[in-house]
Amino acid sequence: MQQLAPTATQEREQFMDVLRGFAILGIFIANLAGFSWYFPESGISSPWLLPGPDRTMSFLHQMFIEGKFYSIFSLLFGWGIALQVKRGAARGIDAVPVVKRRLRWMLLLGAVHLLIWSGDIVFLYALLGFLLLALRKLSDRAMLTTGAILILLPIVLYAAKLHWPILAAPSGLMFQTGSEVLAKTNGVVVMSDSEIAAYLAKASWWEVLKTNLAGFFYRYGYLFFVSRIPKVLGVFLIGYALGRSGFYNRIGENKESVYRIMGAGFLIGLPANYILARYMSYHGGDYFQLTPNGFYQTIAYAFGVVPLAIAYTGTLMLLYRNAGKLLSVLAPVGKMAFSNYLMQSLIGSVVFLGAGLGFIGKVGPVCYTIFGVCVFIVQILLSHLWLRYFNYGPVEYLWRSATYRQWQPMRKMTNSL
Repeated sequence: MQQLAPTATQEREQFMDVLRGFAILGIFIANLAGFSWYFPESGISSPWLLPGPDRTMSFLHQMFIEGKFYSIFSLLFGWGIALQVKRGAARGIDAVPVVKRRLRWMLLLGAVHLLIWSGDIVFLYALLGFLLLALRKLSDRAMLTTGAILILLPIVLYAAKLHWPILAAPSGLMFQTGSEVLAKTNGVVVMSDSEIAAYLAKASWWEVLKTNLAGFFYRYGYLFFVSRIPKVLGVFLIGYALGRSGFYNRIGENKESVYRIMGAGFLIGLPANYILARYMSYHGGDYFQLTPNGFYQTIAYAFGVVPLAIAYTGTLMLLYRNAGKLLSVLAPVGKMAFSNYLMQSLIGSVVFLGAGLGFIGKVGPVCYTIFGVCVFIVQILLSHLWLRYFNYGPVEYLWRSATYRQWQPMRKMTNSL
């Protein structure tokens, strides 16, 4: 039987790389909020903190960025797996074993990344990728319906936790385990975000690594509490249905559908995100407390984030049809998305942690947004330069080689005169 080979360069959907590059920018800016440990009430004095503008920028982040770009990345993840399975089937090959092998290596890469940045999404994506494969035989309609239900499920789960707080116990157990691991590995007991920031401002790299071990439990306690897992799986399913149906390949005839989807996304997403951003930026938010206000915030998040992310995707689809050459500048960043994502984590750690340049707690949303855009521009230049000589990003190269159990051709072949 013919073996499944890596997707050839010419087969790659350049639009997916453009969209992936766009998502990488938004993810980095969203993650910088975590790297910076910005708290308006911290009382820290710094030239990089601009109280009025920072609060306005924080509002804009909550409304237009927070959650939307990892949702686009989730959509692309499901879409990409669908294309792999579909291309394998077209060649008479079962691609699922290869995809599973790819996911196992992704788990390992995610675990390594968790030691660098406790806000990692790679490990979660790999875990949920196996669930996505288990559901791959659902029809497109069933996938879209199930996806929508899963995206809205956090509302039901939060309401259930309000009535039966015992349902929040798994999250509490994860948080408690994180505190115990931190106490055992680093000898410190940390109770609040501001105390964690103060500790990281002085910690060595070895202490940071041990803190990130504990951070795994904090991270997954958070993911369980906010019911992120069903939401991400739901977006995976929508992406899989999108990829399997070949919707993008027929975008010319589907243009009216794209406009309708965009319109609905903006119509639902913008008001919901306005409510969410207003609440988070000016009233502190109750997302992590079992209160009625936290329930309302959960509703706004569920109805706001994914619809706006889908509206962004539809907008970029149509723009790419008319301005593909201009937007293609983002494609190399998207083709090297994994490498660029890890690079962003390394840069964020070096710049903000006390073991590096020590800007933690001293930089607000205005300045770290400018910083994030500047880093992304450098990544565009580096990605273009790298892919002029190489077929894959460095991390993608190792990942693909491990997946296909043979070293992939790294250097581009050049014709000699």
